[in-house]
Amino acid sequence: MTAAFTFPGQGSQVVGMGKALAEAFPVAKAVFDEVDAALGEKLTATIWDGPAETLQLTENAQPALMAVSIATLRVLESEAGFSVGRDAAFVAGHSLGEYSALAAAGSLTVSDTARLLRTRGLAMQKAVPVGAGAMAALLGLDYETAVAVASEAAQGQICQAANDNGGGQVVVSGDKAAVDRAVEIAKTRGAKRAMLLPVSAPFHCKLMQPAADAMAQALAGVTIKAPAAPLVSNVLASAITDPDEIRRRLVEQVTGTVRWRESVAYMAGEGVTRFFEIGAGKVLSGLVKRIADGAVGVSVSGPNDIAAGKDALAASA
Repeated sequence: MTAAFTFPGQGSQVVGMGKALAEAFPVAKAVFDEVDAALGEKLTATIWDGPAETLQLTENAQPALMAVSIATLRVLESEAGFSVGRDAAFVAGHSLGEYSALAAAGSLTVSDTARLLRTRGLAMQKAVPVGAGAMAALLGLDYETAVAVASEAAQGQICQAANDNGGGQVVVSGDKAAVDRAVEIAKTRGAKRAMLLPVSAPFHCKLMQPAADAMAQALAGVTIKAPAAPLVSNVLASAITDPDEIRRRLVEQVTGTVRWRESVAYMAGEGVTRFFEIGAGKVLSGLVKRIADGAVGVSVSGPNDIAAGKDALAASA
């Protein structure tokens, strides 16, 4: 198997995502119905009709993106013959996408995943008062330089690498003043650009410890099965299958670095040549070719992508 199934993270959401799939394929509509039932509300109405400000709330964006990913996968399964267990060497997801990956691989039920992501979104937002934290993208720096910039900027506060996305794109997160300092320091270290991101909380840093504690409690209450394909963990950048370790790493992920560059490189090193990005957007597909020479990113997000996805899967067999 030379294919990996990957799932996007927060920031890929857009009003209307998944609607065409649900209108065209009952299996996709069933996923949205299941998520609405699990949450006890019509999240689907927000996903399809907005307003964008409501969809962008962390508590909504996280389960919404998962719903779109799993709905897309169900169509690929029914219409293009996709099978996670047969076709995927690995599953992986960027931040919240790791939960989508686990739902795709049968480790978590869709209903449990929706509730976990609602809890995760609320807990992450609550962990730090609005305006007290920040995140910034440092473009054109390698990971080691970005880590050094964050360390220099901390000055007794929190500032750490949150996302190592690859292609010279590292995101730092922490106390607002420290992140502001990191932006200025990065410019003196050769960054092409350094800019604050429009996010509502400083994700993937130590300030998120209250959210990690909340997720430890929430995850303790759900059943996690061994995945149909190994999960490449965000915090390890290597594959795991043991349910207890998956639970533990999901908790660590809340405060830890999303090691996406290393995760893609790991999968490529294990023979993966095609990375299917299943769900909203094309962010991960764009990063693939900047991380792994010769690898192909295939984005599947709407009805028009299904046939191309089927062809790309056949080519990777």
